[in-house]
Amino acid sequence: MAQPLMPHATASWLVDNSSLTFLQIAEFCGLHILEVQAIADDTAATKLTGRDPLRSGELTQDEIERGQNDPGYKLKMHREPDQAVRTKGPRYTPVSKRQDKPDGVAWIIRNHPELSDGQIGKLIGTTRSTIQAIRERSHWNIANIQPKDPVTLGLTSQRELDAAVAKAAKARGAEAPRDTTFNEDREALIVELRAEREAAAREAEAALAAEEAGEGTASEPDPEPRVEDVFKS
Repeated sequence: MAQPLMPHATASWLVDNSSLTFLQIAEFCGLHILEVQAIADDTAATKLTGRDPLRSGELTQDEIERGQNDPGYKLKMHREPDQAVRTKGPRYTPVSKRQDKPDGVAWIIRNHPELSDGQIGKLIGTTRSTIQAIRERSHWNIANIQPKDPVTLGLTSQRELDAAVAKAAKARGAEAPRDTTFNEDREALIVELRAEREAAAREAEAALAAEEAGEGTASEPDPEPRVEDVFKS
């Protein structure tokens, strides 16, 4: 079922401005009833500013009154909120990571020179002028730029980077580089496990042979002394 654009804020408004049950509000807003209880008791983590669902057109007064008259009634959305549509433009990067963009660009330029400025800009979320300045080492902060893997920096994903590299290789008519480290690591692990298993088997055989040899050369136990020998001494 469709939910309000701002479920918690809408629930706060309905708690303050209607006599709907907590369950009715929770079901309409897509919340747990305990969340609505916390909002009503002012024990929520943050103080919410109510959002009027009547003004947004998500509910009508008649629908609210119908719910108030029947506690078992489930509110119906009058008009679903408009879906947010992202417009074309640079990739959004959190403020805390924006200073890492030049480092990520420098790393791609050094390790994947086949990528165009447009591809780099799409991956990192920066402008062509910035990329060009880093290429020409005319960037205002070039002395402090250190090439760093943009995937490690969290500026892009490994899948997106690999896709861009493969696309660039295809455009050049070359085969995209393949990561063979997985197979190499797998083979190395198999060899290591096999060696450990063989060493354990040899140790077990050696221990068994030593045990059998020890049993064969063991001295006979001393005979129990006779009564007359004891008293004779």
